[in-house]
Amino acid sequence: MVKLVEVCAANRYTSSGNFKEYSLREVFVNPEHVVCIREEQRTANVIRESLKDLDPRTRFTKVHVAGGQHGLDILVIGEPASIGEKLGIVGTAKTLLKG
Repeated sequence: MVKLVEVCAANRYTSSGNFKEYSLREVFVNPEHVVCIREEQRTANVIRESLKDLDPRTRFTKVHVAGGQHGLDILVIGEPASIGEKLGIVGTAKTLLKG
């Protein structure tokens, strides 16, 4: 299991309308169940505005985890290459041993 930092969204309803508020929490992911990872740019600015303590250069990655008939997308902090390395699925060259 690999520990990552997940970005969680919560809808807040006010008299002027609704908006999303973001928070962070730890999540543990089984690398054997990761199907794909991809950079998330659509909501990056909104997340940065909500989480004022984040560095403006922070990048976000969606991790798709297989789970039965349905998968689960987890939005985590970090660029895809570094998340892939943490999960052990990027940057690890596997070679076939001659036997």
